[in-house]
Amino acid sequence: MGKEITRGRDSFLRFYSEKNFRLPRNKPIHTTNSNHVYRKYPNLVKGLEVRHVNHVWVADITYVWIEGDVLYLHLVTDAFSHAVIGWCLTETLEADGTVRALEMAIETAGGGNLCATIHHSDRGSQYACYRYVDTLVEHHIRISMTECYKPTDNAVAERMNGILKVEWIYHQELFANYRETEQGIADMIHFYNHIRPHMSIGMMTPMEVYLGGEPGKNLWKKKKVDENQEILSIFALPNNQGWLCIVHCHPS
Repeated sequence: MGKEITRGRDSFLRFYSEKNFRLPRNKPIHTTNSNHVYRKYPNLVKGLEVRHVNHVWVADITYVWIEGDVLYLHLVTDAFSHAVIGWCLTETLEADGTVRALEMAIETAGGGNLCATIHHSDRGSQYACYRYVDTLVEHHIRISMTECYKPTDNAVAERMNGILKVEWIYHQELFANYRETEQGIADMIHFYNHIRPHMSIGMMTPMEVYLGGEPGKNLWKKKKVDENQEILSIFALPNNQGWLCIVHCHPS
């Protein structure tokens, strides 16, 4: 009989890498370029309590891997209801897609004068360019930008990106092409807006609140599983009996 060898985790991972059994990591995709000549605006939402729909919109760009390529998803989310009110999928990071997502959000909000709305984003060139800023100014939307590169500076937008990826995109095969991806993203956003309950608005759906429903009590913030564990995230998925609540936690 051959000699039995027992390895620890780290030793096993080193061996695995040395034998080239591990797939190479994907190169990181950067969607924000703040080295540009456009004006950078102050942060207007830091410490602000969001009181109603269309009070604060948050915008961000995330990437979606497909077979042999990557696409970019531009999102505008209403911070009060958490509803996605504008989105656009593009093959490049050009500002055209970002503007189209904004125009969808403006149309969803009824257009016209939106002077009570603050638009918050990072300092990327897509959000600071003349075409994007002119669209905001045309509708009297106030402009707010992050002060640094911390994800918490645009937490609602980052959370929206995470929900789409963790709850849907990572659980399926790679999309084959742009058309398939666009339809898949449309289905995901429809489910998120109209069917998936959201714990931070009392298990209502985002679009219920956006269209005038009174949000329920926040069931997510500062909850404890027990005295030794703190919740990192909670989300709900449908199952045969109704809704399955999934809790991600760690020892505090």
